[in-house]
Amino acid sequence: MDSEALARLEAGVHHGSRDDPELLDFSANTNPRVPEGTERVYGRALAAAGSYPDDGYPEYRHAAAEAVDCAPGDVVPTPGGLAAIRLAVAAAVSPGDTALVPAPSFAEYAREVRLQGGEPVFRPHDKLPDADPEGHALAVVCTPNNPTGEAYATERLRAFADRCREVGTVPLVDEAFLGFTDRPSLAGREGVVVARSLTKLYGLPGLRAGYAVATGDLGDRLRTARPTWALGTPAAAVGAHCMRQREFVAATRERVREERVRMRERLSARFEVHPSDAPFLLLAVPDVEAIQREVEAAEIAVRDARTFRDLDSHVRVAVRTPAENDRLLEALDV
Repeated sequence: MDSEALARLEAGVHHGSRDDPELLDFSANTNPRVPEGTERVYGRALAAAGSYPDDGYPEYRHAAAEAVDCAPGDVVPTPGGLAAIRLAVAAAVSPGDTALVPAPSFAEYAREVRLQGGEPVFRPHDKLPDADPEGHALAVVCTPNNPTGEAYATERLRAFADRCREVGTVPLVDEAFLGFTDRPSLAGREGVVVARSLTKLYGLPGLRAGYAVATGDLGDRLRTARPTWALGTPAAAVGAHCMRQREFVAATRERVREERVRMRERLSARFEVHPSDAPFLLLAVPDVEAIQREVEAAEIAVRDARTFRDLDSHVRVAVRTPAENDRLLEALDV
């Protein structure tokens, strides 16, 4: 890797989330609520953390399999969704390969491809599932897409995955936000790698728990490449607990759906608001800095979405609790 490429990678990728506890953070898309009993489960697991975890992670893998309807043996535990993405990219991409990558979308996809010596080939996010995957080692799809918010039709994704398999391209489907919808996962489909995160749906970004799902030889490659003891004992225990909280997930989906509709209606009076199936909304605004100043005066943070490829005057706002959303709407005078 030449020095220019290395410098570009070392520059990193911009993400949401603000560390200032005085700010109400709408820049990160994590659930503001966590499942009941999480603290209790964490405390018990911490007491057991004096020993190495069972590297088979049977409870965690079974809970994940129940959540996405796949075989437990196809689940590969990882310390977060990004680790699952890195594992998939490393298994598929070699130096000199190309990978189809959506834009605007999560910038880590392109970074991970470049880390493996590959070259990302950008396609508009809404057209990528219709692109020709032949000749590419990997094709990445994010559903719902971050930061635009729309989820792709399941049959459209399945058809794309089938075309990828026919030409020897690995499709990587990032489902970090799919749990906020009632759409089925592609987990367990032949030739597909699914990446999942517990960060968003369960409101636990600091836990660092996620997983990949892949079948057959591809799954074997991911399991072989996965670091031993990829999850700490507390992360594995809390993850298994959270993934079995069906009532919590159902309540979260309903709250997000209702609040997203309400927020979009109010925000549309002032901004162009992108349609969304996700726990966030993308707004086209005339002046990003002016909007940031408006909300910061009310001790609120929003995401400057200009850091996403192809977006030049946008902000992204999370869908939080009704009371918190009211604060944002009031700060924006809508």
